[in-house]
Amino acid sequence: MKPLLEARALTKHYEQGRISVAAVEGISFSLRPGEVALIIGPSGSGKSTLLSMLGCILRPTSGAILLAGREISALSDRDLPRIRRRCFGFVFQSFHLFPFLTARENVETALRLRKVPAASRRRRSIDLLEDCGLEERMEFYPASLSGGEKQRVAIARALAGDPFILLADEPTASLDSANGELIFKMLRSFAKAKGKAVVMASHDPKARGFADSVYNLVDGRIAALDA
Repeated sequence: MKPLLEARALTKHYEQGRISVAAVEGISFSLRPGEVALIIGPSGSGKSTLLSMLGCILRPTSGAILLAGREISALSDRDLPRIRRRCFGFVFQSFHLFPFLTARENVETALRLRKVPAASRRRRSIDLLEDCGLEERMEFYPASLSGGEKQRVAIARALAGDPFILLADEPTASLDSANGELIFKMLRSFAKAKGKAVVMASHDPKARGFADSVYNLVDGRIAALDA
C-alpha cells in the first residue's frame, strides 16, 4: 500500500546569531492509510517543529515531504496554503475556539473558509458534533463547555474539511484522564474508519495504547522506533 504521508531526511535549522541550531535533523518515516503515529520525547526535542513541517506550516531547511507520492514541501507560497487547508486538519493543546461563537458556529468557520454554502455548513457541523457526542451542547458558547467538550469541538472543526491527515499536538495535555482517553479513541476511530491517518505528539502515557507506531525524538532525531 502506498504511503499517505512520507518524510524524507526532514531537517529544520534556526539561525541564532552566527550559529545554526538544528531543531529537527534527518527525520524519515512513512504513514499509511488508517495508521496512527505517536511522537514522544522530552520538551524541546522537536516534536512541535516536526508536526508544523508535516502540516506545511513551517518549511524544512532540507529534506522532502510527500503526500500520496507527490512532493509538497517545495510548493510555492501560493499553492502551499491550499494544500494545507484541503489535506490537513490540526488539533492543539489550546482549543483556539472563538469565544463569541457557539460550538456549531466554531465548526462552521472551517467550512466558511472553503466557501461551503450556508445550509451545507450547518448540516455538516451538526453531523460532526453529533459524532463527537455533543448533540446537546452544540448551541453553547465555549465558556459553558468543559475542557473535554471544547477539545471535541476543536476536533470536529479539524475534521470539517474531511482532511487526509490529522495532526494533533498534545491534544490531551489540559484534560483529565477520562476525557483524554476519549480524545485518543476519537482520533484512532477517525483513522481506522475512514482510511485516513493521524500523527500526534503527546506526553500522555495512555497515548501508546492508541498508536500503531511510536517515534521517540531526542534532540531533534529519532532515537528509537517501536513498530
